[in-house]
Amino acid sequence: MTKGLKKVRKTKAGRPSYDALLMFKMVVLQSLYNLGDDQTEYQVRDRLSFQRFLGLAPESPVPDAKTLWLFKESLKKETLDETLFGAFGRYLEELGLTAQQGTVIDARIIPVPKQRNTLEENQTLKDGLLPSDWVKKPHKLAQKDTQARWTMKRKQSYYGYKNHIGVDVKHKFIRRYAVTSAEVHDSQVFEPLLDESNTKRTVYADSAYRSEEAEALLQNKGYISRVHHRAWGGQSLTTLQTRWNKARSKVRARVEHVFGHQVQSMRQTLVRGIGLERMRMKIGIANLAYNMRRLTLWQIIET
Repeated sequence: MTKGLKKVRKTKAGRPSYDALLMFKMVVLQSLYNLGDDQTEYQVRDRLSFQRFLGLAPESPVPDAKTLWLFKESLKKETLDETLFGAFGRYLEELGLTAQQGTVIDARIIPVPKQRNTLEENQTLKDGLLPSDWVKKPHKLAQKDTQARWTMKRKQSYYGYKNHIGVDVKHKFIRRYAVTSAEVHDSQVFEPLLDESNTKRTVYADSAYRSEEAEALLQNKGYISRVHHRAWGGQSLTTLQTRWNKARSKVRARVEHVFGHQVQSMRQTLVRGIGLERMRMKIGIANLAYNMRRLTLWQIIET
C-alpha cells in the first residue's frame, strides 16, 4: 500500500527522511481524531497508545507538524488518497469482504471554518473571480478558501464541502466516494457512486436522488431502484408509497451509521482545510480511516 508513497532522495545531505508508512499512520491517527498538525505531533509525543500504533519508543524522534503538513501535500499532489483507498478496497476483497446485498448512497455536509467575507467578495467568488484586494495581497489570499460554498439544509445554513459515499448493505464499508463543495446537490453525484462490483444490483437512497433521469439511469444500467418516493406538485404520497419508503428506510439507515461514526467517534463536526483539492485528500483519508476501523470491528465481531 505504501509503494506510491516512496520518495527518492536527491542528495544524502541533511537528516534522513521519515519512513513513509510512519507518516501515513500519523495521517490516519489525525483523521481518526480530527487533529491539527501541531496537535497530532503533541499527541504522538504524549500518548503511549499513539506511539505503539506508530511503532515508536518514548525516546524515538517524532516528525514535527511541518513535516506532517508537507507529507499531506505530497498525498494531495499525487492524489494518493484515491490510490490508497482503492488498494484497501482490494485488500477487503482478498479477505472475502466483498460488497454485498446492494448499495446505499448518501451525502453529508462537511463544515469548515467560515470565511468572514463581505457580500461583494462573496458575489465575486460566485462569479468565478477573485476579489482584486485579495490578488494584491497573496498572504491574505492563501488564507482564503475560494472553493467552499454555502448551502441550506432544513432551513439552516452550512458552509463547506460534501462527502458523497456509496456503502454496501452487508458490511457497511465505504466502497465509493466523491468530494464536492457544499452547494452541489446530492443528485448531481449519483452515477459515480454506483458499485458495479456489488453482488446485488439494488440501490437505496433518499428522496433527494429521486428523478426521472435517475430512474432511467438505473434501469439502463441494470440496477433495481429502491430510491425513496417523493411527493410531486404538492401531492401527498400514497399509502403504498409511504409503506415502501418505511421499509427502505430500515436499509438506508446503514449509511447514517457511517456518518454518525465519522461525526461522533472521529469528531468531524468541523474539518479544517483550505481548497477543494486539500479537502478531497482529507475527506478521502477520513473515509479510508473509517474503513480501517470498521474492518477491526468486523474482525472482533467475527472472532
